[in-house]
Amino acid sequence: MDFEWVAVNLGDVSVLALAFALGFAAQWLRLPPLVGYLAAGFMLATQGVATGPLIEELSDLGITLLLFTVGLKIHLSTLSRPQVWLVGSVHMITTVAVAAVGILLLAMTGLGVFDGLHTPGVALLAFALSFSSTVFAVKALEARGEMNALHGQVAIGILIIQDIAAVVFLAVSSGKLPSALALLLLILIPLRRVLTALLDRVGYGELMVLYGFLLALGGAEVFELVQLKGDLGALVLGVLIANHPKADELAKRMLGFKDLFLVAFFVSIGLGGGLNAETALIGAALTPFVLLKATGFFMLLTRFRLRARTALLAATNLANYSEFGLIVAAIGASLGLIGAQWLAVIAVSLSLSFVLAALLNTRTHALYVRFGHALRRYQHVERLPDDRLLDIGDARIVIVGMGGVGTAAYDEVRRTAGDAVVGIDIDPVTARNHVEAGRRVMLGDPSDADFWDRVQATHRLEQVLLALPKLRTTLSVLRRLEEAEFRGLKAALAKLPDEAEALRAHGASTVYNMYTEAGTAFAAHVEAFADVSPTPQKDNAGA
Repeated sequence: MDFEWVAVNLGDVSVLALAFALGFAAQWLRLPPLVGYLAAGFMLATQGVATGPLIEELSDLGITLLLFTVGLKIHLSTLSRPQVWLVGSVHMITTVAVAAVGILLLAMTGLGVFDGLHTPGVALLAFALSFSSTVFAVKALEARGEMNALHGQVAIGILIIQDIAAVVFLAVSSGKLPSALALLLLILIPLRRVLTALLDRVGYGELMVLYGFLLALGGAEVFELVQLKGDLGALVLGVLIANHPKADELAKRMLGFKDLFLVAFFVSIGLGGGLNAETALIGAALTPFVLLKATGFFMLLTRFRLRARTALLAATNLANYSEFGLIVAAIGASLGLIGAQWLAVIAVSLSLSFVLAALLNTRTHALYVRFGHALRRYQHVERLPDDRLLDIGDARIVIVGMGGVGTAAYDEVRRTAGDAVVGIDIDPVTARNHVEAGRRVMLGDPSDADFWDRVQATHRLEQVLLALPKLRTTLSVLRRLEEAEFRGLKAALAKLPDEAEALRAHGASTVYNMYTEAGTAFAAHVEAFADVSPTPQKDNAGA
């Protein structure tokens, strides 16, 4: 083993160890671990600790993989919605205008870091504060299993609109335009057939993961060669194969790698903080501004015919500052538009906004249950077709989550109960595919308190089967059922023993452990098959 390499990078190992410890502490406090990673970076920065190249390389790789996996889940039809491109554009313009006025007024006082700020610097800072974090939003949505929900798709779509604005700014600020060779990128459109054909043939093992890395890093490199932002290339490659049947599986396979590399990203934000009393105070003072940003998103989205609940969930995902704000500020500092101390201010406000957004995101459903009546006053009289309350008719059994297990359960229940069963899934593509296959499946969010209240008030539902992949989402649905005073059978799936205990503690009537009971079910299946079709025995006497 090369012990010289260990000596050089021991600082990086120590950073990762501290990040683990504080991330574990944050999780124990019911905060996202990323809050602990940020705290680790700030703690190390105050001690003057510097890291080797490992953290920086992992951070860059994490962002690239993040945008690639985001692309795998993006449907271009979502971006074309006015709820996405128009809301995103109007909100950014309004936010920049309001923030610029506030900063300009403070600049006129000549106090501290505001001293010497001129109009270009004020505009740049306002622009930096207008972004919301793609990294945070995707992590929060993935943790709840809501990436494919309407509010998740709207939030991610708005973030992509913001990212496009950031890419344009980076291109303009660098003083150079994309190379004329950038037009050759149009070749990627017909090349999609080749990319998806390869995905058909790579299987489901390590070759699929390697192919994912190749697409993400290869796309980034190609875009860099024509002087476009590399991360945008990773995003585009993901979008190109997003409609492939294996796209979801590819995203799942790369999830662990992406999460690991993003630890370095959050630590690096803290390490770049450069804390002192003044920058910490100003950064903290800027943090509550994200609540105004979230309010703006809520008001705009409800005006564009989204339900109050959908608008609230999307808005809370966007209630933070963005890592792009640091990039914009760094460019401004290099051009002499703002002082270098503003990098520390934005780093502090970014980190604190993550803490605030984490608290909001863990309580969004509960907030809607409590304040839903007041929030619904802002709803438009019309609703989008895919954001209307579900009507399950005369169904007595609901299966929530129509993946592999949910589909098998649906087919078995329908065989015995007929049309008394209905399926619900959060993914529009999954719901549409089931409908085309002849199943009675509806598009809907299983954690929607409005839906369960209506079901309890107007229907005679007897059984709810929760076949959801995320424990957190299942627990959320169980809470909604408890709040709606549903007293029927509540069955849930678990993968681990501690998950089963948590589900029972939250009101599940029965829990099916997928792995421990799969063998029993398999043996029962084989035994039943043997009873129906016994294996012929060879007659040795007549041989």
